[in-house]
Amino acid sequence: MQRSLPLQQGRLSDAQIQQYWDDGFLFPIRVMDEDTAKDYRRQLEAMEDIWLDNGLPRPLNSYKRVNAHLVMPFAFEIGQHPAMLDVVEGILGPDVMIYSVEFFIKEASSPHIVTMHQDLTYWGLGETSGMVTAWLALSPATPQSGCMDFVKGSHKQPIQPHHDSFDENNLLSRGQEIAVDVADEDKTPIEIHPGQISLHHGLTIHGSGPNVSDDRRIAVVVRYVRPDVQQIVGGKDYATLVRGTDAHQNFEPVTRPDRLFDPEDMKRYDQIASEQAKAKMAGAAKQAEIYR
Repeated sequence: MQRSLPLQQGRLSDAQIQQYWDDGFLFPIRVMDEDTAKDYRRQLEAMEDIWLDNGLPRPLNSYKRVNAHLVMPFAFEIGQHPAMLDVVEGILGPDVMIYSVEFFIKEASSPHIVTMHQDLTYWGLGETSGMVTAWLALSPATPQSGCMDFVKGSHKQPIQPHHDSFDENNLLSRGQEIAVDVADEDKTPIEIHPGQISLHHGLTIHGSGPNVSDDRRIAVVVRYVRPDVQQIVGGKDYATLVRGTDAHQNFEPVTRPDRLFDPEDMKRYDQIASEQAKAKMAGAAKQAEIYR
């Protein structure tokens, strides 16, 4: 296991911040102890046991994969975890908003992959540097379990052409894949363990292979934005201020849910999903759920 980067009173050093901007990613960074991460895993799996067949309007996986923080209090809690925000401030500055919280899960011995892509291709936010993704491991993310691979320096390129395969083994809804070949020697495997995060830029080319291990690969993916970022493809967009101030008002605010799958929160979830799909599914050859 690679040792966590040393923080300065919980914050990134100037050298670490520069490394992020040079490479387009930074890892591994410890933001919580292993026991805390395992407790979040227990909360997730308890929720799965209770709600899998409990009459939700959408498949449970849709709520895990898209805006989980709107209907799951513990997902919102992870997104506003103080140690996460202390680290993210080093990249975005003092004003930080949660854009989304998602659970990315590859089951044990699963063929599912994520093809090489750039996140910002489909978010409708342009080629902004005002978004950073924090990827928190709740179980070991290793080459065996299908950890992410990043292409160093690729965030310095504009959005590249992508194509949609709609492959059933691709965890991305459209099977979106960058339309250039990425050599294996250009990939950096991002091995992190429970309680550690990686950070990556929205233009960094990345993907991941199958999970051939005997445990689930579970991650919480939190996307943070600066308040000056704005939606330029779809209609309204949504985010929650968790640090600093919002002088721009580019996003409709959302609040933390009080309990799992509250009916009012579910209505809001559907409204937001409909609005955001205008950007995320724009130009798709066929309609699909944003994620599977």
